[in-house]
Amino acid sequence: MSAAVDHLDERLRDDGESLEEIMPSAITLAMMLRHRTIAAWMRIEFDGYSDTSELPPYRRDVPGHIVARSPQYGWIPAPVDDKQKQDFGHRDMPEGIKSLEKTCMACKKGTGHRIVFDKEEMATLQAHINLTAELAITISRDSYNKLLRVVRCALYLWEQELMEHGLSGDHNSYSAQEREKVAHLDDPERFWRKALEDNVDLPIPDVRETGFFERFFGRTG
Repeated sequence: MSAAVDHLDERLRDDGESLEEIMPSAITLAMMLRHRTIAAWMRIEFDGYSDTSELPPYRRDVPGHIVARSPQYGWIPAPVDDKQKQDFGHRDMPEGIKSLEKTCMACKKGTGHRIVFDKEEMATLQAHINLTAELAITISRDSYNKLLRVVRCALYLWEQELMEHGLSGDHNSYSAQEREKVAHLDDPERFWRKALEDNVDLPIPDVRETGFFERFFGRTG
């Protein structure tokens, strides 16, 4: 598992490499540089947020569509008004990168992933709309992709600045002088905020779709 900055750059640009596969190497690189704050952010992004109060803004209030299960027609749009959409039509996303990426890859473009409301929230919404049917929120593939792009682009912006400070090339370790030169870059918020602003323009691929054979037999090679 190479932790070289150049190799990380190549992998982040490669649409065949998943974020789940890349992040362990990125964490190793951060620890080699003594970037403990960035390493801690990457770990919690990878594993998921146990405390939703710590969610960054790109994981909060992700919009979705409220749907109801009809015995006759299956899942259909729920009869909610604008106020109910505003109150219930979004979801915080604390899941780890592996789970989010797997869900996104399994969705075809133009579709999404349906998440059933928890019992308490469902009961409240059912009372509001006078409906007893099971309710869920569908988060679009595009919303999953946007969230994952923020994380991937933040890593890209971080390693780009590392290279600008002369840390390209193969390294088994970094000198105290090299670490000191990039110590000010140990700031994940700096990079994910910048990624939120301009990630569309960065040379980072969207999350790919899982192919037919991969869906049934798993990824090979």
